[in-house]
Amino acid sequence: MEKHPSRPRQPNRLINEKSPYLQQHAYNPVEWLPWGEEAFARARRENKLIFLSVGYSTCHWCHVMAHESFEDDEIADCLNRNFISIKVDREERPDIDRIYMTATQALTGGGGWPMSVFLLPDRTPFYAGTYFPPRSAHGRPGFLDLLQALHQAWQGDPSRVRQAAASMAAHLLSLAAAGEQGKVDPKVPDTAFNQLAGIYDRQFGGFRPAPKFPRPVTFSFLLRYARGRDDRARLMTLETLRRMAEGGMYDLLGGGFHRYSVDEQWRVPHFEKMLYDQAQLVVAYFEAFQISRDPFYQRIATETLDYVLRDLTDSRGGFFSAEDADSAEPDDPRQHGEGAFYTWKEQEIAAILGSEAAAIFNFHYGVEAGGNALADPLGEFTGKNILYTAHNLAETAAHCGRSEEDVKQMLAAARQQLARTRAARPRPHLDDKVLCAWNGLMISALAKGFQLTGNTAYLQGAQHSADFILTTLVAPGSGALLRRYRQGEAGLAAQLDDYAFFVQGLLDLYEASFAITYLQSAIELTRQQIELFADKAGGGFFETTDQDASLLLRMKADYDGAEPAANSVAALNLLRLAPFVEEDWRQRAAGTIDAFAAQLNENPTAMPLMLVALDFLQASPGQIIIAGRPDAPDTRAMLAAVQAIFLPHTMLLLADGGPGQQFLSEKIPAITGLAPQHGRACAHVCRNRTCSLPTTDIEELVKMLRDDG
Repeated sequence: MEKHPSRPRQPNRLINEKSPYLQQHAYNPVEWLPWGEEAFARARRENKLIFLSVGYSTCHWCHVMAHESFEDDEIADCLNRNFISIKVDREERPDIDRIYMTATQALTGGGGWPMSVFLLPDRTPFYAGTYFPPRSAHGRPGFLDLLQALHQAWQGDPSRVRQAAASMAAHLLSLAAAGEQGKVDPKVPDTAFNQLAGIYDRQFGGFRPAPKFPRPVTFSFLLRYARGRDDRARLMTLETLRRMAEGGMYDLLGGGFHRYSVDEQWRVPHFEKMLYDQAQLVVAYFEAFQISRDPFYQRIATETLDYVLRDLTDSRGGFFSAEDADSAEPDDPRQHGEGAFYTWKEQEIAAILGSEAAAIFNFHYGVEAGGNALADPLGEFTGKNILYTAHNLAETAAHCGRSEEDVKQMLAAARQQLARTRAARPRPHLDDKVLCAWNGLMISALAKGFQLTGNTAYLQGAQHSADFILTTLVAPGSGALLRRYRQGEAGLAAQLDDYAFFVQGLLDLYEASFAITYLQSAIELTRQQIELFADKAGGGFFETTDQDASLLLRMKADYDGAEPAANSVAALNLLRLAPFVEEDWRQRAAGTIDAFAAQLNENPTAMPLMLVALDFLQASPGQIIIAGRPDAPDTRAMLAAVQAIFLPHTMLLLADGGPGQQFLSEKIPAITGLAPQHGRACAHVCRNRTCSLPTTDIEELVKMLRDDG
């Protein structure tokens, strides 16, 4: 059925919002309101149900529903007449998203975006779903029919609707109720590993079934579990990371990872690129490099960082949030399609590279005349090719009768040619808001990149982002963090993930730069975090403060998903910071882990990063203290030797004779007076407040650390 005829568009109330997602809907005929008291007051006054639509600006199916339903005048008339419609950007307000996603999952058994939730005027949910087609067809309910049915139910039998809402309210309150702290079963890490091993795809890597998501927190757990336990955890991680980077999920021309693979072979991605994926996967690939010494993993990590610095960096230092999956078709800009920026027709490649080079390129990267998409249920990739590594270098060299070095150089030149051509295509939409939490994750990735490569551009990128947040995303007067910056405006109260992820970034940046101000800021912000978010009754931290009266309840995320649960990161931060504070933050970290004991005992793979925190708690964490001048070659060499080793239970400190050493000495007395030996940088390895004798021999230090690890 065709859409209802369109009328001239006037902006709705979203026109004044900063969110790129809300701006995308500012000219819908739907009379959208932002989340806030104005919308709630109207719902109460007019006794109307609330329609809450939650999504984000690079969400493919959000675009589809917007085009089909929210731009449709008939549907808009129904919404405007019978409902109060609220639009929320889940990336700006993950607290709102979490509450109503929990309700959606309880009501439907699943979730996703766009999320479509219907609320009473008091904001209690009673009906929910995700994407709805505009009108009923093929046995599927249409959005217009649903709107009419819910309005009729509210008018005809409001008590029944209120009863459904009361039941959901009770369910949500039971999930948020503070319970007693439990104890994590000692066998939980083994159980988690065995569950992951049971669903591991031995043929293609990753974890069944498709669609396959990268979920970097799983790699964090497996690489730590492998130490002294089961080497299969290491092999599973290395193989999965390799297969991901060789598949269509990785952008072979521009660097960076797409969101997930729709098929089991990592061949056909969902093409959006998210900052949080880039950040966490960079760390995973660098850790894989530390463990394996295989330069493949370092190359993928550095190419991904280069993509972020090139395409996702704000001039003031922050990092943008995402690039869309959809873009204009290169040969017909009036049409938009998923992956249009990234896919290729065989004849295009031949025209750009020439027939001989194209034949080699196409063999290596799996290009086929009719297109190569393994999964294409909507027919979006007909005749198109998604580049992936179909054959290794040796196979390609043998196929074309050339040396591997010749083929390697030819492929590199071909990628550059195609990248230049692609750069002239219409780019996907850029979500240019800067989020504190996601910038914290990227700071960690860049700090790791500098440690392992020495590329000062990575260190500068991390420092610029951290300094930008510390100067711009801070509320005047209180000093509390803010969540979002866009177009010259900082706003929105920070949530737990903003504090936890940014503190983690500051700690990692200190270990890369040894600027003591970053460590001091991490301590101060953690104190703020405890004051604002700590659950004094049940342990751990709420996701939000108690200052927002618009929220039905305060929740604690208990799932390490595409983004880690903020409590998992917070527990790790507390353990790393414990040696530098008078308060017992190690005990607070233990209480945070215990707050999630029920989830860990019942479903341990739900929180792999909390298991990493548990591993840290049970280890004997220590410090490696290098005494030396920061820029001296011998100091840099000793630092680089330490940073090349995978040492998840230690913190690297620098005794440089300056204010940094003075601050550290106040917290760790063993650092007092440490100095180079006979003019040469030296290292001390400390555990349980006891330090080894100093060594100036890098080989001896490396052997000591490897034996200790």
